[in-house]
Amino acid sequence: MNKINILVPDLPESVNDGVIAVWHKKIGEKIYYNENIVDIETDKVMLEISSPCDGILNNIFKNSGETVKSNEILGDLVKLNIKKEISNDIKSSFKKKADGITLPCDKKSDFFSENKNVNFKKNINNFTPSMRRLIRLKNINENLIKFDKSNFIVHEKEIIKDDKKNKFREQNNENIQKRVKMTQLRQKISERLLETKNNTAMLTTFNEVNMQSIMFLRKKYSKSFEKKYKIRLGFMSFFVKAVVEALKNFPEINASIDQKDIIYYKNFDISIAVSTPRGLITPVLRNADNMSMVEIEKKIKEFSIKGAENKIQLKELIGGNFTITNGGVFGSLMSTPIINPPQTAILAMHAIKDRPMAIDGEVKIMPMMYLSLSYDHRLIDGKESVSFLVMIKNILEDFNRILISV
Repeated sequence: MNKINILVPDLPESVNDGVIAVWHKKIGEKIYYNENIVDIETDKVMLEISSPCDGILNNIFKNSGETVKSNEILGDLVKLNIKKEISNDIKSSFKKKADGITLPCDKKSDFFSENKNVNFKKNINNFTPSMRRLIRLKNINENLIKFDKSNFIVHEKEIIKDDKKNKFREQNNENIQKRVKMTQLRQKISERLLETKNNTAMLTTFNEVNMQSIMFLRKKYSKSFEKKYKIRLGFMSFFVKAVVEALKNFPEINASIDQKDIIYYKNFDISIAVSTPRGLITPVLRNADNMSMVEIEKKIKEFSIKGAENKIQLKELIGGNFTITNGGVFGSLMSTPIINPPQTAILAMHAIKDRPMAIDGEVKIMPMMYLSLSYDHRLIDGKESVSFLVMIKNILEDFNRILISV
């Protein structure tokens, strides 16, 4: 038989490993070329592994929940011309193999769920005298003790550990609705949040921007913009343009710290926070300084669609020198965003609210938005952070500034 291995693809340096999420095929089932066989969840995206050829799934070496690394063999398949009818003998042989395969048990299941004919009380001799004494002294429920199914032995430390877990579950069971394992993405987000908190001197500065000018431009040109380019004119393209212009004037914000060195970037690669069913991701607008507002809006829409469908590619998430996040779409009025390491700053947009403002000695109702900039004080001083945010505010309140670079 012509066997073809199913491999984990090359993972970039920023992604150490992945976890098998789900196999879409069982051993013995037909597989067509480019058909999705298995999904691998990384801390950034969900990878779909497609079949390299037509065939039948022959072996599964890595099961759901197991951790895998680049180029590791997940299983193999027998290459066949599926367009021709597969013989009954081949089908039969694969069925027998599938029926006889032994997969590792779920860690949550115990010995009795796997061996229903075994009576615990008949196996009490598997405990040593000291263990039996421990069970009596601690008033441990024997029926909840798990066996090591490989040799029918129970270890003393496992008895104590399992007993604590069981008592905790009994005491708190009424308060627990359900328990689920954190996704790789959520675990990585947790790690990065703690990393930022522990390894940066993060501060946040605030300002507010009068959005009347931008709203006027959108109202005036939105219909013609959408008619010509088949895309809506949103707020984000204005913010990206303003951020790029500000970064040109404050190079230390378009930089990162590498131990005792400062790395200054020549490119303006802007990470855009996108909400997905699995959590927040930050795909990158590369060379945003060379992108038109049309290109920015189309790329952001593409990121949103691909994020919702878990189709974002790893290369689209790698890099990025500065992040923009928009909590305003969820109604956030003000927040302190957390830096996306190794970047040194992040800008947060918020909800637009009508507020009374003093304009030329008069009180007027204006559409206002709070802006917040979190930054790493190890590299960026307060003067630079405030000036950077003020420049963004000034550009947004008078977008013509970009045309004359003031």
